[in-house]
Amino acid sequence: MITKRALKTLEFDKVREQVANFCTSSLGRTQLDLLEPSIVLHEVKRLLDEMDEGLDLLRVRGNVPMGGIFDVRAHARRAQIGGMLSPTELMEIASTIRASRILRQFLEAVEASEDIKIPFFIERKQALPILTALEHEIIACIDDNGAVLDSASSQLRTIRQQLRSQESRVREKLESYTRGKNASKMLSDSIITIRNDRFVIPVKQEYRGSYGGIVHDQSSSGQTLFIEPDAVVQANNEIRRLKMKEQEEIERILLALSLEVQTVAHDIFGLVQILGEIDVILAKAKYGQAHKCTKPTVNDQSIIRLVKARHPLLNIEEAVANTIEFGDDITAIVITGPNTGGKTVTLKTVGLCTLMAQAGIPIPALDGSEVAVFDQIFADIGDEQSIEQSLSTFSSHMVNIVDILSKFDERSLVLFDELGAGTDPQEGAALAISLLDEVHGRGALVMATTHYPELKAYGYNRPGVANASVEFDVESLSPTYKLLIGVPGRSNAFEISKRLGLPKHIITHAQSFTGTDRHEVESMIASLEASRKQSEKDAEQSSVLRIESEKIKADLSAQLQQLEEQKDKVEQKAKDKARKIVDDARREAEGIIAELRTMQKNAQHVIKDHELIDVRKRLEKAAPENTVLKKQQQIKARQMTLTKGDEVKVLSYGQKGILLDKVSNTEWSVQIGILKMKVAESDLEYLKPEKQKQTVAMSHVKGRDTYVKLDLDLRGERFEDAILRAEKYIDDAILSSYHQVSIIHGKGTGALRQGIQQFLKNHSRVKSYRFGEAGEGGHGVTIVELK
Repeated sequence: MITKRALKTLEFDKVREQVANFCTSSLGRTQLDLLEPSIVLHEVKRLLDEMDEGLDLLRVRGNVPMGGIFDVRAHARRAQIGGMLSPTELMEIASTIRASRILRQFLEAVEASEDIKIPFFIERKQALPILTALEHEIIACIDDNGAVLDSASSQLRTIRQQLRSQESRVREKLESYTRGKNASKMLSDSIITIRNDRFVIPVKQEYRGSYGGIVHDQSSSGQTLFIEPDAVVQANNEIRRLKMKEQEEIERILLALSLEVQTVAHDIFGLVQILGEIDVILAKAKYGQAHKCTKPTVNDQSIIRLVKARHPLLNIEEAVANTIEFGDDITAIVITGPNTGGKTVTLKTVGLCTLMAQAGIPIPALDGSEVAVFDQIFADIGDEQSIEQSLSTFSSHMVNIVDILSKFDERSLVLFDELGAGTDPQEGAALAISLLDEVHGRGALVMATTHYPELKAYGYNRPGVANASVEFDVESLSPTYKLLIGVPGRSNAFEISKRLGLPKHIITHAQSFTGTDRHEVESMIASLEASRKQSEKDAEQSSVLRIESEKIKADLSAQLQQLEEQKDKVEQKAKDKARKIVDDARREAEGIIAELRTMQKNAQHVIKDHELIDVRKRLEKAAPENTVLKKQQQIKARQMTLTKGDEVKVLSYGQKGILLDKVSNTEWSVQIGILKMKVAESDLEYLKPEKQKQTVAMSHVKGRDTYVKLDLDLRGERFEDAILRAEKYIDDAILSSYHQVSIIHGKGTGALRQGIQQFLKNHSRVKSYRFGEAGEGGHGVTIVELK
């Protein structure tokens, strides 16, 4: 357990208060007041994962319904011991049950949509008790304003009907007095009022005897008496009796409802606890959103890596972000330099971010940050002077340090601010070095600040220790609050004095007292700072070059995509040309067949039908499948020496034939089926004798080596990329002669599904489309029928 002193010193309570401001109920605030960091690794991971789920819910759904929740544990406890609950208390119980029901329905809808995974929220949803019956019973008896309804019982309805009837008769009787001919003279005002729960009229003092009855009150001046006339006394008595009867029936109803609460009091306690936990998780997530925080990874190896971390309690716009890494090779950091430089802020940033992570609160740092889970965190920070105990600042600090030394171990984080301060500088520096050696030597992770120059070289002769400082801008004479790991702080007194106009000879004289070693240390520090600035400059130039190279890469990718699109257009043009050749060949074949039939009829030359069909089939297969891929083979075949009897292919017709004779130097007589014709040698392609015909039953796009699948999966694609892929896929499917294909887009938000179906609607080669059946993928798949 982290000590209360460390939590107070690091101001964890202020962070907790900031998170509590995002709670929607008193339940969450109550639980947050008790929130403390966990020291168990798997519990910390669970707390952070729960918070991360809350962030996902807020990001995807915008908000989570948490309204109408009350802390009704006190009501349930009173019902347990037989107490009667008031209508307002019962209404708060019903409202809390209704809120849990609405939350359960919301989480079920999120789970069904599969937009995000929320296992921790679903686990709590399943643990929520279902108390809908009690909710309905209370709502049937009590309205939203906490009044018992007439419908709560038939007896209450009858009593109230009688009561309203009796009150109406009393009013009618009294109104006859206020409308009488002497009313304006004897009455102070022509109104009916109520005194002591009885209807009365205001009568002037001098006419008291004119009405008789009972005087219930008088005005402050004594001139007006509020009298209940004898004529309505009995009726008012009846109203009083009915009201008492009404109150008895209301109490009976409230007791019955309280008994119902008593039977489920244990479930109400569980429901309230779960609702409070969910409110806390969402408050952490909302805090993370508002303060630009992230979820860190956690470890039990005492490794801290904070990327651009800010102090949680400083204004986001003003806080300086620093990257702080140690715990691996470096287990101790000593921050040196003058005061007012931000050393203490850095110390608190490390401690507070660690506490926040261990409590499941996102930390104000960038993604990629990592925090260790410690069993103990000790902090000696600030002015600890104790007037009550008559202790000086140094003594008070030392009391705290002694306590730390007696409790810390290798799984502790120890933070020292201005170690050794408040005493003689030489003794304080020696004591600080000894304390650091002790804490670091026993394996704890330690970060300390000091203004002693003797500690500037502390990290140079000790393994696992690094020096650091907070940068100081001599030009503006102010700290930049930027942490410099590996560079110790140096005194700027001479530089500042020089810029402020102190005579040079005084500065030179002062420097003569600092000693040679001091000059060497200051020179070394100055050299380190110069090296750091050069490294930052080089890193900045590298970043610019990287951005430029990424831009060039993006441009080349765009050009490559453009070339691919042009290539597809060229291929499509070639395919269209090939189709035209095929169509021309078919028409020519039909003409040849028609001529053969005419010859048969006119010349009585017998040509069998199967021969005609043979000719037609051969001519239909005449279209070249892909002249681009076979171009080199055709050229090579045409270059061969042709001889009589060779089997050739007539390229212009795409038909096979046998060479009969060479008619001239450039022409051959070719037998194509029953036809003989002269063909130019350049139009002939030599064919090797076929040993065995093989058939390949495979559907592929002509001109491509890739097989076209019957479905296209676009889940996870960006909208523009998905449309481009769908357009390309439909073209390939048409070329493969597919009549039906499937496009998988998932359910999701529906944006991708609508975009795909809009694209299909406008495509000229799409005959129709529909959602998949239950066995085909449902609304996550669109079935496309092609023309």
